[in-house]
Amino acid sequence: MAVGKGRLPELFPVAGIRLGTVSAGIKTPGRKDLVLIEAQVGSTCAAVFTQNAFCAAPVTVAKEHLRDCHADVRYLLINTGNANAGTGERGIELAQSCAAAVAQLAGVSSRDVLPFSTGVIGEPLPAEKIHTALPAAFEALDSDGWGEAASGILTTDTRPKGASVKFSCDGREYVVTGIAKGAGMIRPNMATMLAYLATDMAVEKTVLQHLLSAAVETSFNRITIDGDTSTNDACVLLSTGEAGNAALADLNSEVGIALREALESVCLKLAQGLVRDGEGASKFVTVLVKGGNSEQECLDVAFTIAHSPLVKTALFASDPNWGRLLAAIGRAGVADLAVDKVGVYLNDILIAEHGCRAATYTEEQGVVAMAPEDIEIRIELNRGQHEASVWTSDLSYDYVRINAEYRT
Repeated sequence: MAVGKGRLPELFPVAGIRLGTVSAGIKTPGRKDLVLIEAQVGSTCAAVFTQNAFCAAPVTVAKEHLRDCHADVRYLLINTGNANAGTGERGIELAQSCAAAVAQLAGVSSRDVLPFSTGVIGEPLPAEKIHTALPAAFEALDSDGWGEAASGILTTDTRPKGASVKFSCDGREYVVTGIAKGAGMIRPNMATMLAYLATDMAVEKTVLQHLLSAAVETSFNRITIDGDTSTNDACVLLSTGEAGNAALADLNSEVGIALREALESVCLKLAQGLVRDGEGASKFVTVLVKGGNSEQECLDVAFTIAHSPLVKTALFASDPNWGRLLAAIGRAGVADLAVDKVGVYLNDILIAEHGCRAATYTEEQGVVAMAPEDIEIRIELNRGQHEASVWTSDLSYDYVRINAEYRT
């Protein structure tokens, strides 16, 4: 199941980036499950990673390589079918061996290669299969390889996710393109399970990192499917400089603002695409909380609603059980919440105010509001000027089935 048609849009090539997608037979024979991304010499790289203490071996290795690489990050290697998480020192060794194999074929340092994995946790990575498939991955490298790569990184996803923006500024044309995967074990708390973005704009490394972290905070960090943070989360942004501009150093310049807006647009499309393809999802739900004393207060209320199994199952049933919303708001930890001031809306229909059912509300209105695939739950706290949005899905029979059968 998935919400909406979710067609993969046109993904514009990014000068200086090539992608190759092949089958290594990691879990399913013949399935394309290995992606190699090449960035030309001189590219800069920024990344954010999972905050899960049991982070996967490739996360540990990628963070070390990103910090210690001799020159530039040149290659990203992504495998599906096996997370290489919960695998101890042997997992580290296997991730390092895959990076080293890429480096040997490319003639670069292994520190210039970042490995990534996604799939089942706790099983040894079949590194030899990856090593064997690497020559084919190099042969498959193509600047138009974004679409195949978007499919190659999927696990329980039902469809690929990608977004791409062209924009003009300072007399030049620029591109931002990205792909992402993730359908379950999603409450990123940093990024998403896996996301890879690139731009042809030249950007100083510290500026690139700031831009990525800020974009992640208002997109990937505002989604939740099941409240679980993956062991393998990673989001990477590459800057090739092929557009020919002087390296961006001022975030407040015209070109800096333009890049920020383009990057935020791509990240938001990708993040919302993950929710629309959430495991078993039949609803795409925006939880908008307004009138808080702080943005964090609004986020606390929004995430409490979005994480509530009772709210999520009501959404699946298209049941306007607004009492579950009141219960979630009340336990969100908002200090001195004046419940008589709170308003609760379903798609602009006022359903509760003054601590009880709104006088104008009817159950028939609630049924109509809950029927569409896209639903907005709006909470008016009426205690301040801040607001925040979170995006989530419902909790269906299929979510339980997919995760109950994940290893069988």
